[in-house]
Amino acid sequence: MKIHPRLRRLASVGSRFLVVGGLSTVIEIAVFNLLVYAMGVDVVWAKIIASLVALINAYFGNREWTFRNRDRRGRVNELVLFLLTNAACTGLGALLLWAGVQAVSAFQGHAAGPFAVNIVNLASIAIVVLVRFVLYHWVVFRVSASKR
Repeated sequence: MKIHPRLRRLASVGSRFLVVGGLSTVIEIAVFNLLVYAMGVDVVWAKIIASLVALINAYFGNREWTFRNRDRRGRVNELVLFLLTNAACTGLGALLLWAGVQAVSAFQGHAAGPFAVNIVNLASIAIVVLVRFVLYHWVVFRVSASKR
């Protein structure tokens, strides 16, 4: 079976993105649970803080491995786009977590427990991963117009 070269490149970039994202997700979940269940931080603030901690891994992993073959337009410009993209994605993740926890709590008739909160957190991460990939691929680490 012959795979179109463009599809092969997208699959290669996508698989590297998922590896970096998987590690970032482990970091985010660990920090989130530490903040919520060991330190008593509110779930929304814990989500925001954990996302920011995981972003350090995400930036370097994606810049130096996933999108390493992309033209660099300048570290500052790239970093600003990365931070703006992730501010939006962190806000989206926090909003999804808050809405999900509220929905679970309303459905159960009491506050959501750790298992439910973590399921909602994973669902929010899955949605945000898709949004991040699209924004990283076509905005933050895009291919220069001369290479398209």
